[in-house]
Amino acid sequence: MTLKPQLADVFEDRHNAPGADEQAAMLRAIGVSSIEQLIDETVPPAIRLKRPLELPAALSERAFLAKFKQIASQNQVFKSYIGLGYHDTTLPPVIQRNILENPGWYTAYTPYQAEIAQGRLEALINYQTMIIDLTGLEIANASLLDEGTAAAEAMHMLHSQTKKKGAHQYFVSEQVLPQTIDLLRTRATPVGIELVVGDHRQIDLSGEGFFGAMVQYPAADGEVFDYKDFIAQARQHNVFVVMGADLLALTLLTSPGELGADVCVGNSQRFGVPMGYGGPHAGFFSCKDQFKRVIPGRLIGQSIDAAGNKAYRMALQTREQHIRREKATSNICTAQVLLSVLAGMYTVYHGPQRIQQFAVNTHSLAQTLEAGLKKLGVEQTNENYFDTLNLRLESAELQQALRKEAEAARINFRYFDEVRVGISLNQNTELHDVNDILDVFAKVLGKEADAVELAQELELTWPKSLIRTSEYLTHPIFNTHHAEHEMLRYMKQLENKDLSLAHSMIPLGSCTMKLNATTEMIPVTWAEIGGLHPFAPVEQAQGYQQIFSDLQAWLCEVTGFAAVSLQPNSGAQGEYAGLLAIKGYHDARGDHHRNVALIPASAHGTNPASAVMAGMQVVVVKSTEDGNIDVADLKAQTVKHAANLSCLMVTYPSTHGVYEETIIDICNLIHEHGGRVYMDGANMNAQVGLTSPANIGADVCHLNLHKTFCIPHGGGGPGVGPIGVVADLAPYLPGHAVVPVEGRTEGSVSAAPWGSASILPISYAYISMMGGDGLKRATEIAILNANYIKARLEAHYPVLYTGSHGRCAHEMILDCRHFKKAGIEVEDIAKRLMDYGFHAPTVSFPVAGTLMVEPTESESKDELDRFCDAMISIRKEIAAVESGQADAKDNLLKHAPHTAATVLTNEWTRPYTREQAVYPMEYVRANKFWPTVSRIDSAYGDRNLICSCTPIEQYADQEEELVQADKGPSY
Repeated sequence: MTLKPQLADVFEDRHNAPGADEQAAMLRAIGVSSIEQLIDETVPPAIRLKRPLELPAALSERAFLAKFKQIASQNQVFKSYIGLGYHDTTLPPVIQRNILENPGWYTAYTPYQAEIAQGRLEALINYQTMIIDLTGLEIANASLLDEGTAAAEAMHMLHSQTKKKGAHQYFVSEQVLPQTIDLLRTRATPVGIELVVGDHRQIDLSGEGFFGAMVQYPAADGEVFDYKDFIAQARQHNVFVVMGADLLALTLLTSPGELGADVCVGNSQRFGVPMGYGGPHAGFFSCKDQFKRVIPGRLIGQSIDAAGNKAYRMALQTREQHIRREKATSNICTAQVLLSVLAGMYTVYHGPQRIQQFAVNTHSLAQTLEAGLKKLGVEQTNENYFDTLNLRLESAELQQALRKEAEAARINFRYFDEVRVGISLNQNTELHDVNDILDVFAKVLGKEADAVELAQELELTWPKSLIRTSEYLTHPIFNTHHAEHEMLRYMKQLENKDLSLAHSMIPLGSCTMKLNATTEMIPVTWAEIGGLHPFAPVEQAQGYQQIFSDLQAWLCEVTGFAAVSLQPNSGAQGEYAGLLAIKGYHDARGDHHRNVALIPASAHGTNPASAVMAGMQVVVVKSTEDGNIDVADLKAQTVKHAANLSCLMVTYPSTHGVYEETIIDICNLIHEHGGRVYMDGANMNAQVGLTSPANIGADVCHLNLHKTFCIPHGGGGPGVGPIGVVADLAPYLPGHAVVPVEGRTEGSVSAAPWGSASILPISYAYISMMGGDGLKRATEIAILNANYIKARLEAHYPVLYTGSHGRCAHEMILDCRHFKKAGIEVEDIAKRLMDYGFHAPTVSFPVAGTLMVEPTESESKDELDRFCDAMISIRKEIAAVESGQADAKDNLLKHAPHTAATVLTNEWTRPYTREQAVYPMEYVRANKFWPTVSRIDSAYGDRNLICSCTPIEQYADQEEELVQADKGPSY
């Protein structure tokens, strides 16, 4: 035996699933001799890269973790008392291990197929209930991207709802969080809203110009104001009021709803989610019932299934911008589901008493600290506060001396107004921390600090009007699972209701549900990644700065662009940021009139919604019968709008799964008429290493790191949507008012300067372990897998669009519209796939009545074959209906999905067997996934909207029914 040493631990071999033999078999089925031939027949030669990607050599998993540990160790985790919406907290280990680190939770997709998403839907109902209870309002959504985004969404929503003609002014208290004010400025200007920032105690809202106002509770400097009079004045003049609030403080403070607010927004980060240098965190949004039809983001509601059982679903989906497009009032396409689940589970586990005790402890320690500082002669100026002291020092020199001494003790405070210091305590603050803080002050002041002790009892000295007396978190779900064993079982019970990548492939077109490798996920929970405050001094975050620098350079190489911003924390926010960069470019040249965005009819729904939010006029470009952009119509529209042309928004490969061969000519046409080209990067998975946005002529592109670059979808979020731009657009990338980004201090699109920083290590790991060649091969295998599925299914389901050689890109559209003649809808196929153990492909997008399939490079031939076998079997079931062999209404597809309860009844009256219902193929027997509810009645849920946990009264009614049943008929 000859020994030939070579590298055995190659990450690419684990990410790109099909081995050499499988690839050969798939190529034969497709009818090509090599992957090179397939790529040549798929990707137009004119757009191919002329050189390989210049990226660092691929690392093994072990080598990557060792290197990344060194990078992360450059971050210094200080005790941060900076506040401003970010606080140290503790995620209970039982939740960290069983949700955050559990692929059963983090690899699931957005719950559009509700029957196989009941677990996380229930978790989101818990979250919504928690927000409703604490804020005292009637409706809450299933989270937004962060507090700043939530505040901006509230502003837009209220602007659309005002009945005051010509009202375009929005008052913002100067005590609103500075990052929120920054983001509000970004979002107000393009749509003609005038932001008026000032003192809420002095503003006169009687003018006809004001439609809304926002205040902070507690304020940015920690003061707790009583806003009742302010809200009464606003109501008198038909001005809506938004309150930015702190969830922990609301356990002790009178709720915004009780004060009369219309909307409440904030950040649920301090409910167990690490600071993570800025994110991801779930922004919350609650409002009065009157806004339920226009509330941004996703709303989880309760409905019933076909058997009449309670079931959860995404409610009022007609609000989604994929349907409303340019008529949408929001471009929000996602939520922070995984983070919402964490915050909700934190509340379930701790319950109202323990969470309130966290608040009591935090406030008590703040009182204790104030008393200790007073003895040292330090002035504290907040009359009423919850967790934050506002200190006024004698000089700017003293402030600088204090900062130097505090940082030497590994402590961060907030420093502002030259002589001001803010100290915000948190759940994890203990008495010894208070004494450490006092020691720092004592050293700077040249005094001795007496060790303070926490009094056995302290008084809440707020005015009675500010002290909460109403109950909250009274539902049994928040008062049951406080023992770890009970909590563990509850989370497992919910996990078992959801299908994720841990069960089978999720073949969603345009969503790229690829492998989220364990090694990529490991650093996310490291303290060096999770423990940093986003406004900590940059010198303390040198590890993060290296991550940002490397990742930006690598993404520039992949896209061909000159600069990248990592700030946008979703794909839709990336779209918006990219359009603002184009707008900034035109404005800087004096071309303020250039506001027309040409958008193909086939574009993602967020494209027109983002364009409208950026202040642009949307002009739709037709598609041809073969699904491509109608170049003749594009030319006509370009000439017609040449004087005002801002940009073209285009997805490449197209949303129809085709590399359009005219793309370079299209980009040149736009440039010739003074416009810029925005490329939607949703399908970047089919470009990396083969072509690039810059290579096709685009000027700006957003990248979905939760698609192409492996950040998991988390059941509907988090995501990251960085943008890359050509050199002359770089000056218009997002900045940040609190922590400048490459010198830019305005134009933020996220609350934190680098957005959802703590999940960037996932993409960093993916690129590090794949290297340039591995990334290119991933693209090739994605195209191979897609064309293999096409080869197997096209005889059973027509493939709607292909390129000139009959090839699809990384995804394809299966046409199911002709089944309607037999009464079979595409939804029936989606639900029947659940019985086969699969999540449906993308339903009715971008073409109604179709399925868009994307297998990704991470799926093996065996898994692709299981999916194809299932689809072919379902086609035979449809054929039985078409031929009359199966009843048009009483058949396997119309009754799908089949639950265990459905088939375990004593009487079985359906015209097919129980075995056909639940074991349609032999492989299903070995690994059966049981949907827990039958098909859900969406219309019923919209007519009878319930978006919080079942009222306690209903439980009481059920108990009474059981009592009567136990007493028997003779009672």
